[in-house]
Amino acid sequence: MTLHITGDAAADQLLTDDPLALLIGMLLDQQVAMETAFAGPLKIRERTGSMDATALAHYDPDQFAQAFSTTPAVHRFPGSMAARVQALCTAVVNDWGGDAAAIWRQGDPDGATVLTRLKALPGFGEQKAKIFLALLGKQYGFTGAGWREAAGAYGDEGSFRSVADIVSAESLTKVREFKRATKAAAKSSGGGGV
Repeated sequence: MTLHITGDAAADQLLTDDPLALLIGMLLDQQVAMETAFAGPLKIRERTGSMDATALAHYDPDQFAQAFSTTPAVHRFPGSMAARVQALCTAVVNDWGGDAAAIWRQGDPDGATVLTRLKALPGFGEQKAKIFLALLGKQYGFTGAGWREAAGAYGDEGSFRSVADIVSAESLTKVREFKRATKAAAKSSGGGGV
């Protein structure tokens, strides 16, 4: 299993090999292109020398924000997102012994349990947690009972709704088209974006 999300082999390999990197990529996936968000963990590791939850949680906050701001920036909101990544890493250390994968592996949890665990993380609301659960189930080998149901529409087989469905350049295009259509439909009905 190798993820193909960013179009950058090194960034995708880090996401494939390191559960914390994948979790951080999901956290960063807001208000920037998906590829930018999921390429963020590689930039963080290159600039801080680490992808260890304890090291990142205890990294000097000003220096960590500076690492996010260095061009090319990790995120368009480097200060606030640096703080969110540190809060996430702190939760992984305090609640999961520094092992991000324990969120979906510890105690052989079912899909609903993993969804609950994800929603308890800083920066993970209902939608982000469901998308990440779908990513775990569709591409990361998570087989907990009921994961598709817990992930909602993001767990649907053959869908192109989110990063969970990106396995190639073609699938990335289909996900983008779905997001564009959803935003257009929301806008025309007087709702906000997605």
